[in-house]
Amino acid sequence: MYIFTKRPLLVFLVLFIVGIPAVSNAQIYKSRPVTALLGAFDDEVKLLEQSVKKAKKHTIHGIQFTTGELNGRQVVIALTGVGKVNAAMTTTLALQTFKPSEVIFTGIAGGINPELLPGDIVIGKETSHHDFGYITFQKQATRQTRNPITGEFNPDFFPADSSLLNKTLTAVSKVTLQPTSASRRVPRVITGRIVTGDVFVSSAEKVEQLRRDFGADATEMEGAAVAQVCWQQQVPCIVIRSLSDKADGNAREDMLNFVKVAARNSAALVVELVGLLK
Repeated sequence: MYIFTKRPLLVFLVLFIVGIPAVSNAQIYKSRPVTALLGAFDDEVKLLEQSVKKAKKHTIHGIQFTTGELNGRQVVIALTGVGKVNAAMTTTLALQTFKPSEVIFTGIAGGINPELLPGDIVIGKETSHHDFGYITFQKQATRQTRNPITGEFNPDFFPADSSLLNKTLTAVSKVTLQPTSASRRVPRVITGRIVTGDVFVSSAEKVEQLRRDFGADATEMEGAAVAQVCWQQQVPCIVIRSLSDKADGNAREDMLNFVKVAARNSAALVVELVGLLK
């Protein structure tokens, strides 16, 4: 009789304890707005993590998230890893678990606009996949992805959230960016078009094609995937990229030389932007 009466109580206690983390997370991130900050490389993410107060680590399906306070705002920061699938997976986990009010994707990119140099920043007014396309049943070529929730086509270019874009431009006027050691030129910041593909672009011919076909200013490997997930889930999003190279034949060498300063400039702008979200 003793064993029979205690076993249901034990099972209840175990189930209750196991359920506590989920309840606690839901309560914590419902009470205060939180901003998700995502990046593909360690250089980008660590700079943000180092600035966080009251930092806590959370591991969700093997992905590490850091929560805390940054410039007066509750944030969650994560390293997505390189490529569109990794970026989409981490973004989805962040949206599902932490319910952010907005998503900011930051980091390095290759320059496509011939007027830009390493260290310059492109704020993504629009973001698109440059390696996606198919033929519809009506035999029409399209680059539009399809929203699996509504069944409708997504836009060719995912627009940045207008409020986030305006706040980013305000942040630009306040932040001090670090010039590259080579030219000592003050970095230039523009709003422009960012294109995403699962390939590291290091070809002058490819640069010319992306400029011609997409009007691209920068190229990278994650932004449009993040923007698509956020668009389909109706979460405000913006992509901010600091150029580490010109995506030409010297791209790999230039990236190694300029990745540190590019990451610092990107992180500095994001920190300033986060302070405006309070």
